[in-house]
Amino acid sequence: MALDHDTMINPPIESLLGTVDSKFTLVTLAARRARNINSYFNQLGDGLGHMIPPQVSSVARKPLSIAFEEIAEHKIVWTEAPEDVVVEEFDAEAEAQAIADAADAADETAAAETGD
Repeated sequence: MALDHDTMINPPIESLLGTVDSKFTLVTLAARRARNINSYFNQLGDGLGHMIPPQVSSVARKPLSIAFEEIAEHKIVWTEAPEDVVVEEFDAEAEAQAIADAADAADETAAAETGD
């Protein structure tokens, strides 16, 4: 018996899994996009216009179904977040000042210990 209405398995999960590396990634991507779509629909009356609208025309009413359709049509793709690279600049003056401050603090501590 064929279903004559869309269900959660349309688009098929197998085709969706081909766009990401794991089921967990698929669920996370779809959930985040569904939250974005839900926020878009909630802010429509406010005139803010800062959310991204749905990228596919769909008869689905649920944000999660729309998100799965966007993933199936490659409108929403998963990418790894770039790792933050911390580059520290060496400041010779600041380093010299820190060493001098540490030496002063050590001298004050030594003087306080001998003065007691």
